[in-house]
Amino acid sequence: MARIAFIGLGNMGGPMAANLVKSGHEVFGFDLAASVLKAAEESGVKPASHASQAVKDAEIIITMLPQGRHVLTAWTDILQSAAQGTLVIDCSTIDVDSSRKAHEMAKAASCLSLDAPVSGGTGGATAGTLTFMAGGSEEAFVKAKPILEAMGKKIVHCGEAGAGQAAKICNNMILGISMIGVCEAFVLAEKLGLSHQALFDVASTSSGQCWSINTYCPVPGPVPTSPANNDYRPGFAAALMLKDLRLSQEAALASGASTPLGAEAAQLFALFEKQGNGGRDFSAIIEMFREKA
Repeated sequence: MARIAFIGLGNMGGPMAANLVKSGHEVFGFDLAASVLKAAEESGVKPASHASQAVKDAEIIITMLPQGRHVLTAWTDILQSAAQGTLVIDCSTIDVDSSRKAHEMAKAASCLSLDAPVSGGTGGATAGTLTFMAGGSEEAFVKAKPILEAMGKKIVHCGEAGAGQAAKICNNMILGISMIGVCEAFVLAEKLGLSHQALFDVASTSSGQCWSINTYCPVPGPVPTSPANNDYRPGFAAALMLKDLRLSQEAALASGASTPLGAEAAQLFALFEKQGNGGRDFSAIIEMFREKA
């Protein structure tokens, strides 16, 4: 079993670190929030007073942080304490440029590195069923895979440095667009007198089927495990969806890609957040379409 340092123990990082403990790994954790660190300690994570203490003698270091600037700041610190050959994995969702800079920093410190953002939300983090999209060398991926398998059920090597972030950004742009389409369809169905169950029964088994309807249906009833049945508690918060959509638009602008639906989705989620809904599940945007109607 490995000695692992885990930096960033919030809604996603906390349960991910707990699953590493359950798999028999020795996990040392750090988070700026004392309450979060305390919760992680209760799940078996050994708390550290600062990041450099957590990474001391660690074979593997994992970061799960909000933005690219946080990752670069953290890696600047922890790479000073990491031994040569240490594997550093970033599971945050950040911009591709920052991810590639982090890889360069690890290479300069003679460490292996992987960008491995996740999909599956807090439920997947708790259940250990996340999907990992990994970017980095084959050597780093092979070393990381058994560790990632303790936290997820599907591990995909997407390519070289930054490829995992690219895959995550593209995937979540699809998700944001598809959820808007599903929400619009249910609002239209309501206006036409069609029941939620009837639309679900048709669309979930025909050409309209997608994850946003089959697994995460935005209305109560058809999918009992969806946040719609729990007053839209996340799940996957609307603020996080907006973050990912903005990352997709930054990437589109930088690469010259045309993503008009992605741009529109970003604007709609920005409006939804501005109305005070950033902490609600992203599927709650259906309520905004009802108001518009």
